[in-house]
Amino acid sequence: MEKITVKPLGENVLIQPEKPEQKTAAGIYLPDTASQERSQIGKVVATGESEKILVKKGQRVIFRRYGGEEVKIGNEDYLISSYKDILAVIA
Repeated sequence: MEKITVKPLGENVLIQPEKPEQKTAAGIYLPDTASQERSQIGKVVATGESEKILVKKGQRVIFRRYGGEEVKIGNEDYLISSYKDILAVIA
């Protein structure tokens, strides 16, 4: 299979959202249909060329719940979002 390379343009960032937790703190497993909302935590995969972007590839970030556009690249789900939709970097 051919490797796909995606480079966001301008002030955009490509984020791979983390999969939601499938098990509660009490040890109960949740089905996929139980958590319909997407995660707000993800890993930066690529960034645009703008100097305003303060995050770097590989960093874990928290982003706005309803910001950005969901895209499917290959078999993976990603989010293309403005740098303004990134709220925090997880250290």
